[in-house]
Amino acid sequence: MAGETLPSTMTAIAISEPGGPMVLKPERRNVPKPGPGEVLVRVRAAGVNRPDVLQRKGAYPPPRGASDLPGLEVAGEIAAIGEGVTRWTAGDRVCALTPGGGYAEYCVAPASNCLPVPPGFADSEAGALPETFFTVWHNVFQRGGLKAGESLLVHGGSSGIGTAAIQLANAFGAHVIATAGSKDKCDACLRLGADRAINYREEDFVNAVRQATDGKGANVILDMVGGDYVARNYDAAAEEGRIVQIATLGGAEATVNIAKLMVKRLVHTGSTLRPRSVEFKGQIAAELEARVWPLLAERRIAPVMDMIFPLAEAWRAHERMEEGEHIGKIVLDVG
Repeated sequence: MAGETLPSTMTAIAISEPGGPMVLKPERRNVPKPGPGEVLVRVRAAGVNRPDVLQRKGAYPPPRGASDLPGLEVAGEIAAIGEGVTRWTAGDRVCALTPGGGYAEYCVAPASNCLPVPPGFADSEAGALPETFFTVWHNVFQRGGLKAGESLLVHGGSSGIGTAAIQLANAFGAHVIATAGSKDKCDACLRLGADRAINYREEDFVNAVRQATDGKGANVILDMVGGDYVARNYDAAAEEGRIVQIATLGGAEATVNIAKLMVKRLVHTGSTLRPRSVEFKGQIAAELEARVWPLLAERRIAPVMDMIFPLAEAWRAHERMEEGEHIGKIVLDVG
């Protein structure tokens, strides 16, 4: 293992017990050591994501062997490298997808799940990239198979996931329709490249999608709502449409008419990223570096930043997320 002289302890934000935002408490922890194939990142920024909120509530336990600390994406510098790591050296600026542990001054990450910080990007911006872009790339382009000229319906278009999906789909030549819950959020979706933004509080998205696609429906639907949206997605989808489920904020159970799935020849799939293997995530990282990182380097796309909070005030970041008023990414400044 090579790198700087490291402190023995660090500040981290732990979940003292399952509950509301105030259970997020600063505490001292030992600085973790990278194992074979891993790196230790001196964290400068950590992204805040919906799974962190679920974990805080006790509803999303970390995978076996992962840190019990929340935090699935970080940006900073390589502080130390584990055995067998050849690509990275101490001092390299990286952003990384982690199985946990991001809400801390130091975090271990698999070397293959790290990507270089795009040129000109602040640490706060880089800390907003991994979880979001890994998720969107896998679900919209790999599982959903979105192609140029097709239409994508993004539910929650103003979220961190939504804002990334709109930009990427637009950059790769798709037509984008987004749903959001206010005029400000719909306007944000349009500025990012959506062809149509639907305020779901005022319009029926099924009818709006049909109008926007000349009655054909959406080729791919990215859904984080579930519940009663599932049946409506079947109505909004085009023939041979692909519906990709990435969360169930509206409920994990739904009643659907399977005949619609059969008649339209729909595919309804879904995924969760955190439990997947390091090797699987490494394959996504390689595709992102080849296909998406050049767009970031040119600023053709960029994370939409909502608010940045100090690490010690992670509870405020969680409050912000649960209020549902944010547009884009919420990030912790670790310093």
